[in-house]
Amino acid sequence: MVAARKTKPGMVIEKKDGEDSRQVVNRFLRHLKQSGILTQARESMYRKRPLSRKLKIRSALRREELKKYYQKLEKLGKI
Repeated sequence: MVAARKTKPGMVIEKKDGEDSRQVVNRFLRHLKQSGILTQARESMYRKRPLSRKLKIRSALRREELKKYYQKLEKLGKI
């Protein structure tokens, strides 16, 4: 009896005669790693969303405030 497992279109893992289940799993994992499916899934899990326009403006204003604050402290001789 031959059991077939599809991993992605065009890639089929079949259990060969006399092959142990552990060997089939190892072969499946090797094909999975080589295909790059796992890395794509992990990248999409931890992908950072781009900052919204509002957050970009807010951070730019904060940087300007801090720049002015540190320039003032430098003039006063505290830095």
